[in-house]
Amino acid sequence: MGAGNVVEGLKPAAAMVLVQIIFAGVNIFYKLAVVCDGMDMRVLVAYRYLFASAVLAPLAYFVERKSRSKLTWRVVMLSFVCGLSGGSLAQNLYISGMKLTSTTFATAMTNVIPAITFLLAVLFRYETFAIRAAAGQAKLAGTLLGVGGAMLLTFYKGADITPWHTHLDLVASLTRNAAAAGHPGSAPGDRLTGSMLLIGSCFFYAVWLILQAKVSREYPFHYTSTALMCVMSGAQSAAFALCFDREAAQWRLGLDVRLVSVLYSGVLASGLMLVVLSWCVKRRGPLFASVFNPLMLVVVAVLGSLLLAEKLHLGTALGAVLIVIGLYAVLWGKSRETTAEAAKVGADVQHMDVVVVVERPTSSSCAQEQEAAATTAHSDGSDPRPSTQR
Repeated sequence: MGAGNVVEGLKPAAAMVLVQIIFAGVNIFYKLAVVCDGMDMRVLVAYRYLFASAVLAPLAYFVERKSRSKLTWRVVMLSFVCGLSGGSLAQNLYISGMKLTSTTFATAMTNVIPAITFLLAVLFRYETFAIRAAAGQAKLAGTLLGVGGAMLLTFYKGADITPWHTHLDLVASLTRNAAAAGHPGSAPGDRLTGSMLLIGSCFFYAVWLILQAKVSREYPFHYTSTALMCVMSGAQSAAFALCFDREAAQWRLGLDVRLVSVLYSGVLASGLMLVVLSWCVKRRGPLFASVFNPLMLVVVAVLGSLLLAEKLHLGTALGAVLIVIGLYAVLWGKSRETTAEAAKVGADVQHMDVVVVVERPTSSSCAQEQEAAATTAHSDGSDPRPSTQR
């Protein structure tokens, strides 16, 4: 029984680790598609959600067709806002910021999402925050440690400690557009503008996590709600991309890195992983889902060193340690809160049972019992009065 509870409790955490690994791969494919092949990032985002919609829509229909309740206009509008905040708006701000800075900087900036989500979740009462309790202190400290570790990983380089040398550089081997392979964000103004765009992307992604918690409560059909959100994001992103780039060459897909990037980010990341993410938000809340975001930066750093000839430095190792400590601190705080809530519910149930047991009969019920006893006595021919009065 205990082992079963442990395994059941580890499922959301293992699922979120898988989600962050897949999302880290999206950043690698973003770089390969845009830098190597010169693909417009707005077109890439549009294709990402269009492909996700094409996969999720039939999947949702067949999986949930018997259990799914009727869609309401409220759910449709919430899905539209979710698609706007967490899909088209957040992703286009993110890629615009990445273009002005760098992939590593953009990935590192996403680690402010747990802090923003924590503030929004407390503000909208999706999370409890008792600063005097050990669980509340652990959640706050873990969030700050995760953000601090991500910032240390990015801004402190340190010595080269790369334990392996693969001599593999996919960017150098696949690059076609020399102009796109330059160094973006070299000007201070570009870096500042890119940072603001990335912070805006993180804010809207945090808003999406809060809204997703609301959607999961009102419409707990993850495949359908995720498919509906992807349809909304696909339509919004396609309209936005067409406003800036109508060249047929940018929208043409061939058997190259463009198609692989679109399939990976659309089918795997925005399709299947968004369903898993929605499930985790329903099970553990938006803060639990967002606190795993720093893991993506660690995975990107490792994949970058293996596939893109990027070096691992001391700052990466120290930042990763802080991220893992912060992650375990938040998970411990959430576990303490969950245990306390379960104990409180159990105590309330026991209290209700006690009340039922010790409840005394009312005066009317006593009178009815006396009348019934008297009627029985008369029918038996006996005197209903006590023996002392006979």
